[in-house]
Amino acid sequence: MVDLENIASLFKKYSKNIYKRIIVCAGTGCVANGSIKIFNNLVDTAKKMNVNVNIELKEESNGFYFSKSGCQGFCQHGPLVNILPSGILYINVKLSDVNEIIEKSIKNDSIIERLCYNDNGKVCKCQSEIPFYKKQYRLVLRQCGNIDPNNIKEYIADGGYMAAKNVYLKMNSKEICAFILASGLRGRGGAGFLTGKKWDLTRKQKAIKKYVICNGDEGDPGAFMDRSIMEGNPHSIIEGLIIAAKATGADTGYIYVRTEYTLAVDRIKKAVKDATEVGILGKNIFESGYDFTINVMEGAGAFVCGEETALIASIEGKRGMPISKPPFPNQNGLFHNPTTINNVETLSTIPIIMNYGTEFFRGIGTDLSPGTKTFALTGNVLNTGLIEVPLGTTLRYIIFDIGGGVTDEIGEIKLENFKAVQIGGPSGGCLNEKHLDIPLDFDSLKNVGSMIGSGGLVVMSKNNCMVNVARFFMQFTQNESCGKCVLCREGTKQMLLMLDDICKGNANESTIYVLKQLAEVVSVGSLCGLGKTSPNPVLSTLRYFEQEYHAHVKEKICPAHECIGLVNYEITNKCVGCTICKMKCPVEAISGKPKYQHEINIEKCIKCGSCINSCKFNAIITLSSSIEVV
Repeated sequence: MVDLENIASLFKKYSKNIYKRIIVCAGTGCVANGSIKIFNNLVDTAKKMNVNVNIELKEESNGFYFSKSGCQGFCQHGPLVNILPSGILYINVKLSDVNEIIEKSIKNDSIIERLCYNDNGKVCKCQSEIPFYKKQYRLVLRQCGNIDPNNIKEYIADGGYMAAKNVYLKMNSKEICAFILASGLRGRGGAGFLTGKKWDLTRKQKAIKKYVICNGDEGDPGAFMDRSIMEGNPHSIIEGLIIAAKATGADTGYIYVRTEYTLAVDRIKKAVKDATEVGILGKNIFESGYDFTINVMEGAGAFVCGEETALIASIEGKRGMPISKPPFPNQNGLFHNPTTINNVETLSTIPIIMNYGTEFFRGIGTDLSPGTKTFALTGNVLNTGLIEVPLGTTLRYIIFDIGGGVTDEIGEIKLENFKAVQIGGPSGGCLNEKHLDIPLDFDSLKNVGSMIGSGGLVVMSKNNCMVNVARFFMQFTQNESCGKCVLCREGTKQMLLMLDDICKGNANESTIYVLKQLAEVVSVGSLCGLGKTSPNPVLSTLRYFEQEYHAHVKEKICPAHECIGLVNYEITNKCVGCTICKMKCPVEAISGKPKYQHEINIEKCIKCGSCINSCKFNAIITLSSSIEVV
């Protein structure tokens, strides 16, 4: 039997002689900015400077422990270096900073203020002082930026797998399902179905073979919540799957991850391997008489495979296409056996509920939507990154308190910069300033034609065209449609063509009417969730930004100056006649003599933007709109 207590005791014992721990963020965002090179350079340089370096804890370990973590959340300011126990957090770290960090903050206890976050003149030395962090409630993400995701011993030392052990030795399947149902946990993949109820439906099925699946096929534009959990705390997902298996009667699990998530795939595979070698997975786990194994399946990156029946088909080696329901997967799922599918965040929440209890969990969030939710905060906001807040938190709090406010094209922050927020990705909708104080929970968002989805939040400023935003998401869903049902395959294509016409100035009033009618039909008649929700960005922008559509159609202008087909360029008197724009124009639409103001032939201009990009004097502008859009 695996001795969790002994593993935890040894890790804590080996940690006692560590004077400082240096944690370098190794989430995808920081890795892309060079954090692995910084980690390696920190280790090599520290050794040369006679620092006692440990990259693995052993009985004889002492001095300084250098490790990597998953995503620490503050993605916009990576690479991040965290120094414990002081809690110093350095942002935007470069290779050139390594020597100074070692000399001042590792060998000594000095703070390098230029590497700390600056909050309007206040130097924030620690995570706890930064508004981005201190205004969150990091529950599921608590371990992601602190523990080494590749070290199972550290996860166990922090209480990992104890919930699974207690479940297997002290609870039966019915009790587990009732416990999770009592917690009120709803699926974090978007639909918000009660997790305990879903498990119980599978539990009641009479079958020799059952499966549990972790859906890690996160494909929403701007979403990276599940990826970050898989990269930063893979063992929490495995523990959630182990508990789900006991609750439903499954003996085999799958973790389905899109292959583009290279770090997530590697870390999940290592976590499964380590858990198997330790004895947490395999035969007779925890000497309970139950067997459970996990397979890692790499998906090809089809967005539709996030739909559970398409995901099942993909695991079976078939083309990822959804099928009509019923029967539901809990009745007839993987290889025609009862199957439970939960997303990454849902499963990672399970050990927390088992360890801290239902009352604790229900004390966070709202009555009907308890707990927290992770969001990927992106777009025109000062601080982008991975956040976690109680369900019921308002958009205003997330965007302006945690995110720091909405920025314009020159980076200035003003309340009036805010125009919209796209929530829930291609399946969600665009909300305006009237919705800033709406609580983010499963039910409130449905009432305004949107949904939490998996948790993507894209903030948009006044410089974003909402018609073009709808067009972007429609293009995405049209490309990702599996093509099985006519309404989705042809409906999304026709909606995209109409949105193209509107953006190019080729539409009329009837186009808007037909677009809305078609969107409603596709929403009702499509086979799976992708098709049913694909019109949401169109319907929500038509509902809350209708005047912007009419500006495109009636006045033939784009108020945000984003739609090239509706924008004209003009050379102002700032022009000094340097002739650079004239030389750059690919169609010779610009005329003028050197040292004299130039002119643009609107009929010849193809609106490629090369003149604006090449002008050093900001003398070329887009013609202003005469319509005020609200």
